Amino acid sequence: MPLPSSRASGILLHPTSLPGHFGIGDLSAQAYRFVDFLIECGQQIWQVLPLGPTGFGNSPYLAYSALAGNPLLINLDWLAAEGILRQSDFGEPAVGKPGKVDYDWAIRTKLPLLRKASQTFSAKATPERKTAFEKFCRAQAYWLDDYALFMSLKSAYNNKGWHEWDEELIQRKPEALALAREQLADEVFYHKYVQSEFFRQWSSLKDYANEQGVQIFGDIPIYVAYDSVDVWANPEIFCLDEETHQPTLMAGVPPDYFSETGQLWGNPVYNWEQLQATQFQWWVQRIAGMLNYVDLMRIDHFRAFAAYWAVPGGETVAINGEWLEAPGAEFFQILKQELGELPIVAEDLGVITPDVEALRDQFEFPGMKVLHFAFDSGPQNPFLPYNHHRNCVVYTGTHDNNTTVGWFVARSPEEQQRVLDYLGGEPAEGIHWALIRMAMCSVADLSVFPLQDLLGLGEASRMNFPSRADGNWDWRYEADELTPELRDRLRHLTQLYNRAPQVS
Repeated sequence: MPLPSSRASGILLHPTSLPGHFGIGDLSAQAYRFVDFLIECGQQIWQVLPLGPTGFGNSPYLAYSALAGNPLLINLDWLAAEGILRQSDFGEPAVGKPGKVDYDWAIRTKLPLLRKASQTFSAKATPERKTAFEKFCRAQAYWLDDYALFMSLKSAYNNKGWHEWDEELIQRKPEALALAREQLADEVFYHKYVQSEFFRQWSSLKDYANEQGVQIFGDIPIYVAYDSVDVWANPEIFCLDEETHQPTLMAGVPPDYFSETGQLWGNPVYNWEQLQATQFQWWVQRIAGMLNYVDLMRIDHFRAFAAYWAVPGGETVAINGEWLEAPGAEFFQILKQELGELPIVAEDLGVITPDVEALRDQFEFPGMKVLHFAFDSGPQNPFLPYNHHRNCVVYTGTHDNNTTVGWFVARSPEEQQRVLDYLGGEPAEGIHWALIRMAMCSVADLSVFPLQDLLGLGEASRMNFPSRADGNWDWRYEADELTPELRDRLRHLTQLYNRAPQVS
């Protein structure tokens, strides 16, 4: 049972959405201030999105590595305080749209400074710091060595995907890899240094949160990006063509009420037979590695551990796929044997069949209940609060949903009335507080709400539009928005509905 032992609540906020002066939220003092805010409000959970290094589109669900951290989250002020950088290196603070991440500015500014920091570290770091760095590299070598080389090769090939490199590197010929490591040694060191710094800073923040009774709730996308070190370094566990190296089967979901052609994600699906032959080693290492970063984790698209929609390579829509069974029960049994109690929450949204529910319940994984989905299909709707059960996580909405204010405004008058009828009339406190209250009073062990809902923000502040290719993942809040009034109101509800930490 991965959830807190008593009723609890928390806030969904990705670190990129924190305030900061480098164009993007990071692991600076504002991250610690947010933890303080959680503590002051009686919250026991900070939920984040995947923390990996993002590429085109800035989606945390399409990272270059399943286990590396995003360099843009590193706190440069920390490095300056240690003498690895100088404040004079920073230049002018970012000037962009208030409440938005400026990814381009952050990339242009932070990455050169991280490169300079790696050079200074190499030349001037204390013996203690170098020893800690070498210890990190040894402990994480199982993914770090390949990742650092992968990113170095991407730079050498002008950011081209691995399938466009020289064939000897695509096929990972030992001689070609050894030569690349030698020729790109400085670049490889840079990427290892950046990852060591991310891990050091994230571990410090996580320790600070844990010491105050706040758990970090992470997120694992079930699939990895095609252009990732995971696919390049482990092609045998994915469905790829041996000659073209392109996916022979791609991930997605079939046509449904929302889309006549389904959703084609393009990620290569897993070769589950090969994974079984290795006792699911790659997946076990992935979950074990994630536990260095988080206390519990949501597995996105959990249903694919029971059966997954596989679309033939070359298709442009998801219509011509088929359901294929996955050995989820065997995998989770081995995972439990290797790692013990599994701190996993199953993302069980969408069309969920009995086999998916059986797999979730066999291992007692909590599922998800989203209140935005509760009001449109009659009294048996499982998202309605009176249909909840204890072993689940109830959300007002998620990163893929509109904000609660935006969701309510977008509903028709008839649809709005269904919500108001359930609430007993127009809520004087606003629709966002009404749904937060509803989540708080649910029997569910854990309730979580995006920070946008606490702030009562509209559609312009939503985190992600799943059907939109760009303009996502860029919402940020301003430091002065976490007011004493907001703190007191949330703390009152948390205590009222018995979700505050229990004082012994």
